[in-house]
Amino acid sequence: MKSLVDNARSFTTMHVAERAEEFSALEAGQSPEVLFITCSDSRVVPSLITGARPGELFELRTAGNIVPEYRSDHPAAETATIEYAVRVLGVRDIVVCGHSHCGAVNALVSGGDLSGLPAVQGWLEHAATQPETTAPFAPDVAEAAQLHAVAQLERLHTHPCIAERVAEGTLRVHAWYYEVHTGAVQQYGPDDKSFRPL
Repeated sequence: MKSLVDNARSFTTMHVAERAEEFSALEAGQSPEVLFITCSDSRVVPSLITGARPGELFELRTAGNIVPEYRSDHPAAETATIEYAVRVLGVRDIVVCGHSHCGAVNALVSGGDLSGLPAVQGWLEHAATQPETTAPFAPDVAEAAQLHAVAQLERLHTHPCIAERVAEGTLRVHAWYYEVHTGAVQQYGPDDKSFRPL
């Protein structure tokens, strides 16, 4: 924690003064072009992956980059974040970014005992189905994580605000896959249903 506090102090004293105009502009509001949905995993850092500056990405981070199905009778924080990004901020693109070595996806495909983690177990059972992989189990759960990202992309279409904007042609949705051990990023191509380098 000490290194984080030290960095926050030096950031405030050094960088804020150097970038005063950039930070001052953020006071007027935000207008990100992209909603970036990814895992809570500490190894996945959206601004590092994309090079985004403050105000450029609206982020939603959940365990396993899970997008719950839309239910108007049961609003959730994830649904509220998506709706706000689309209807209020007017994002033009949404990226669902899965990643290698994902603990949530690992739990889904390995069927491990989560009885000691009832909230995690409930989240995974309620919000996701087990990705059906063709490859044998691998520690990086690459194929499963990719299939899982595509499934979450498809879930976005159950949200009325997404379906409307996609139909209008004013919103695009993308599935990405990030390798935490190499830094490589791949994008899903719906035409050939495969991931290719970005």
